[in-house]
Formats: sequence, structure tokens, C-alpha cells
Amino acid sequence: MRRTPPFVLLLLTLASAQAQTVVKIGAAAPYSGQSAHQGKDIENGAQMAIDDLNAKGVTIDGKKVQWVLLAEDDGSDPKQGTAVAQKLVDAGVAGVVGHLNSGTTVPASKIYHSAGVPQISPAATTPLYTHQGFETAFRVVANDNLVGRVLARYTVATLKASKIAVIDDRTAFGQGLADEFVKGVKSTGGAQIVSRQFTSDKAVDFNAILTQIRAHKPDVVFYGGMDAVAGPMLKQMKALGITARLVSGDGICSEKMPILAGDALGDDKVICVVAGGIDKQQQPAYDAFAARYQQRYKLSLQTYAPYAYDAVMVLASAMQQARSADPARYLPALANVRYQGITGTISFDANGDLRNAALTLFTYRHGKKTSLQVVR
Repeated sequence: MRRTPPFVLLLLTLASAQAQTVVKIGAAAPYSGQSAHQGKDIENGAQMAIDDLNAKGVTIDGKKVQWVLLAEDDGSDPKQGTAVAQKLVDAGVAGVVGHLNSGTTVPASKIYHSAGVPQISPAATTPLYTHQGFETAFRVVANDNLVGRVLARYTVATLKASKIAVIDDRTAFGQGLADEFVKGVKSTGGAQIVSRQFTSDKAVDFNAILTQIRAHKPDVVFYGGMDAVAGPMLKQMKALGITARLVSGDGICSEKMPILAGDALGDDKVICVVAGGIDKQQQPAYDAFAARYQQRYKLSLQTYAPYAYDAVMVLASAMQQARSADPARYLPALANVRYQGITGTISFDANGDLRNAALTLFTYRHGKKTSLQVVR
């Protein structure tokens, strides 16, 4: 029996490698700065999906595929976000999972749209993102219209708040969420906005605005922003003797919040909402993912890793349906996709928003994030 010469085997190996299609998926989020822990959560979730696709040997049109994640740090900065978006486009990504912040997501979306590259945000909630008329823009979480309404209704109807103070960090996310919350409170009636204050997403001293708020004796302080500011703010609220609950969106609804707030957190002191929700039938899959995440990264998942994981899988599913990783060919399949993910059934409306989006209300008890209820 004749043996195949070594050089022929080498040629065959090279030919096989060349026949393998490489599909690059971009991941963009802050991997530096105050929100780095949230951004890393997105990258970690996306990487787990990429590794699962490779381990399962997922193909496109019957061809072998090597799935690759290209992760870029947008620093939560709009200018850096657009630079990152262009870098990913130039690298030839077939799709992008990102960004975290609304303020980076919106300007970056214009770069992806111009290049025809589909983008799925696992976190950005501003309605503006999916209302620009970009067929490339999608998200797998609820938007601020729904978040604001739900938080307002819960604050007035369940917490029985009659006097509410509002603070936002003047970012696209924080201000947008606060505006929607105020609209919701006014529409429900029965509660009064007694103070509207502003800070920044890098502030550390809130004594001036909190002293002004204290004079109004609010039942609830609503904050539009991220956990890196909310934690120190809670400490200063406690120091000033403000006993009001703190209500906010998913920006503060992290596993790191107890560390940032320390003993100012208290039990049932903070009410926050994640712009996504896990129904009872989804809980086993979600818990299994969280356990895998913990084992792999030696970290508890923060908020967005499951949504980033599903976003990658949705992109891959659309490519398989279209039998192509070419954005121009698989984009129609993405718009009409129906995918059963870790976070639930994912399909998009005409704007690219998640259909039948869920929200989960949380509080903190004994230093642990505790689910209150899932709302649709």
C-alpha cells in the first residue's frame, strides 16, 4: 500500500484550512473606565457564544466555519465608539454585538449602517437607536419607553411614593431614562416630582444636589445613570440622613452594586430594573449559563453577558438561514429571525426592537441582587 508523501499531506492540510470560512464578529463595549466591569461582561458572554459555535462545528451552507471574536474598547466615549466602529468595519466583521452605553451606540450605529453591517446591542435602551430608520440596528433588550413606564408605575402604585426627586447624569442613557420616568409618573398621577437635579457620569461629590433634595423630604430618589455613580451617591444619601429609596434602571442593577454602595445599600433600599426578563421556563437554561460563566471566568455575571451570548447566536442563526455570512444576504433573515435563546424568544419588530420585551424588577437583600417580578 503506497503512503501519501508528506508534502502532499501538507498541501491537503493547507487546502482544507483555506476551505474553512472565517467569520468575524465584533464586540464593542467599555473595557476601561468606570463601566469596564459591565463591558467585560458583554465581551465574556460573546466569547462564550463564539466558543460554543466552534465547539459544535456550526457550518454555513454546509461549509466549515471558524468563528472569531474581535473585541474593541469604546471607553464609554462617543468619539472612541465611532473610531472603534470604523476599525471593526475595516477588519471585515460580519456583524457586531454592542455597544453598552446609549451614548456610544447611537453614533456608532451610523458607521455600521453606512457599511451595511448588522449591529445588535445587548444593553443600549434609548429609543433613538432603533428609530433612526437603520435596517442594520437591532437590540435584544427593552427600550427606555417601556423601562420608564414600568418604573414609574411601580414607584407610584407599589412603593406608594408621593414625592419623588429625579437625578440624571446627562448622558444619552441617563437623561433619556429619567425623562421617560418623569413622563410615566405624570401620566399615572398621584405623585409629584419635587426636584430635578443633574450630575455627570464621572462625578464623585453629590452633597450640593442631595442637600437640595433633602429639603423636599422625598419618598423616592430616581437616578438615571450607572452603578459607578449610584454606589457613592447612596453612601452620601445615608450620610445626609436621606432615607428615600433609590430607584433606577439596569445601569445600576449589577452584582457590583453592593461593593460600590457598601453598608448604604441596605435591604429593599434600591429598586432597579433590567431591560430583559427570564420567565420561569427559561430559568434552568439561564442558571446553567450563569454556572458556566462562573466556572470559566471565576466571576459572577453582571447583567449583560446572557444578552451578548444570545446576540451572537442570533447573528449565527440568521447566517445559517440565509446560507451566507455576507451582511447584504443575511440581513433580511436577521430581520425576520425567531430564535429561542437563553434570555427567551428573540424576534424583532419593524424598528429592530425586541418583540414582547420583558423587564425584571430587582432589589438587594443581604447584599444580594434579588428578583421581585418579571413584567411584560
